[in-house]
Amino acid sequence: MNQTLLLVEDDRNLADGLLDCLKQAGYNCLYADCATKVAALWRDADLVVLDRQLPEGDSLDYLSGWLKKKYVPVILLTAMVSINDKVIGLDSGAKDYLTKPFAEEELLARVRVHLRGEDGDMAAINIISVGNITINQESREVFHGSDSVTLTRTEFELLAFLAKNAGRVFTRDELLDQVWGYNHYPTTRTVDTHILQLRQKLPDIEIETLRGVGYRMKP
Repeated sequence: MNQTLLLVEDDRNLADGLLDCLKQAGYNCLYADCATKVAALWRDADLVVLDRQLPEGDSLDYLSGWLKKKYVPVILLTAMVSINDKVIGLDSGAKDYLTKPFAEEELLARVRVHLRGEDGDMAAINIISVGNITINQESREVFHGSDSVTLTRTEFELLAFLAKNAGRVFTRDELLDQVWGYNHYPTTRTVDTHILQLRQKLPDIEIETLRGVGYRMKP
């Protein structure tokens, strides 16, 4: 395979398991347990699996500098599950993220996709289509048919979250947790307001209201 992965993870037990998994899959592996060791290894990597929290702090504070040395796809490992945290990670230069805990098989699948490049496979990951609505997660654009639709950041995140989980019912509290984060919402009426705004901007959207439960997007 001759592809080299750099694993940056300060939890040694987790790192040992991941290194074994990656090596058994045929990859050459480099390892760093802190940000200070990453710079010397970065140029030798074809892909980086990067823990969000390192001894020096948030790895995103260093990511743009590392990417200037050499561009490689970066998969973030994080215990932060809110949509806002994920968006911040992607906006900082990462190509993907996995929330802890995760299955090793899923990590391997994502590694394979990103090492294949950014054409067909990446396009499939970054584009969500529901009915006549197309959501481009990479450019953060939304189209109704061929017409571009302007959404606020929160409207986009709510729409993308429901679309990625089409068919699943979410309570208002769950949506507040996943889209707004624990410390960023006033009341559950916020969800109702944003759903109404999405319905006004995207008349064809099929977000169902389940009385007394919450919302779901029809698949």
